Amino acid sequence: MGNIRDLDPSASPLDYYGSELRRLREDAGLKQGQLGSIVFCTASLIGQIETAKKVPTRDFSERVDAALGTGGFFSRLVALVLRSELPTWFQPFAAMEAKASYISTFQSQVVYGLLQTEDYARALLRVDYADRADEQLAARLERQRILLREHPPVLWVVLDEALLHRRVGSREIMRNQLKHLLGYAEQPWVEVQILPLTVGEHTGMMGSFTLLRFEDDPDLFYAERYDSGQMTANPQVIRERSVGYARLQATALSPEDSAALIARVMEERYGDQPSADGRAVA
Repeated sequence: MGNIRDLDPSASPLDYYGSELRRLREDAGLKQGQLGSIVFCTASLIGQIETAKKVPTRDFSERVDAALGTGGFFSRLVALVLRSELPTWFQPFAAMEAKASYISTFQSQVVYGLLQTEDYARALLRVDYADRADEQLAARLERQRILLREHPPVLWVVLDEALLHRRVGSREIMRNQLKHLLGYAEQPWVEVQILPLTVGEHTGMMGSFTLLRFEDDPDLFYAERYDSGQMTANPQVIRERSVGYARLQATALSPEDSAALIARVMEERYGDQPSADGRAVA
């Protein structure tokens, strides 16, 4: 383990977090083990975070704020730390997504990140980030906090039906993910539509994309490839993709019919299945 005195607090949000945690812990006259006992973790974890070897979670940060009486300092700082853990090419979009007042997205492969359950997101992230899945998961869950605001953005999501059938993780994970989607029917600021498999060619066949609308700034279009993202405010692109999105909305099932389809897939594909002796198994 590296010496924390070698940390450069200006090197990254994670380094700054670690250096401040040690400084404020020592100011409080606490050893690593003592602080760990207060916040229900090991001294080793405190040491790893203080040396920027481990990424803190929001829950950890809130407990440290309470233990050290830091007035929410670490709870605010952890948002910067977790955003910095997102892939570098994705960070500009995440920053703009957090500022948007209206988000419209079409997703052809996976559930939109803001609507993913923890287990579904973890299963996805383990595919490409096996060695940093926990850090990436914490960053994704932090990104979802924009939906918990007093005035969250309006979110309109069109999902290709195929992704309902593509199992991510276990059947239980998929069942819970679809149940999670159904839960948004109670939220007036979230709409979910399903583009059924019976639809032939459509304007979303070029791939997933997102449109962001702001109160005082130009609209943005975003699409991504495997390891890069394209974001533009080009008026012609915005116009073309806005029309394309309106066509997807018109072609997709209504929110009510979409919820019925999600519920049907959830039960038929991921519901309890009879075992060899006829008893239901999860």
